[in-house]
Amino acid sequence: SLNQHTTMQRLREARSCYDHFAGRLGVAITESLTRKGALELRGDEFTLSTAGRRLLTRIGVDVDAAEVQKRSFARACIDWTERRPHLAGSLGAAVLAHAVAERWVRRHSSERSLHVTPEGKDALKALLGIQA
Repeated sequence: SLNQHTTMQRLREARSCYDHFAGRLGVAITESLTRKGALELRGDEFTLSTAGRRLLTRIGVDVDAAEVQKRSFARACIDWTERRPHLAGSLGAAVLAHAVAERWVRRHSSERSLHVTPEGKDALKALLGIQA
């Protein structure tokens, strides 16, 4: 149905996967951070470079708090729509939490899709070079 198609489109574009970004937006954020040298994929984990720590801290992500959590810090999660990894773990959760707090994205009321706000589009373009 049209309603199901619309929902699937929203989920493909931007959604949460548990507590981190997923969909095209999640993959784009991860790929941007990788291109910038902030993240490096090693097996099923990402490593965060010193430059990456500075970048995420400058953006406002609380990297230190994410690092001390008793869970995986920067895990690679294969996106079911894009078939490429997005950033998961406590660092991925911190990135999404910051985006929600800054009102760059809004959660849909009844599904996992995320709506990128005009402020979010501007911030993602300026900070990460992403067209959302």
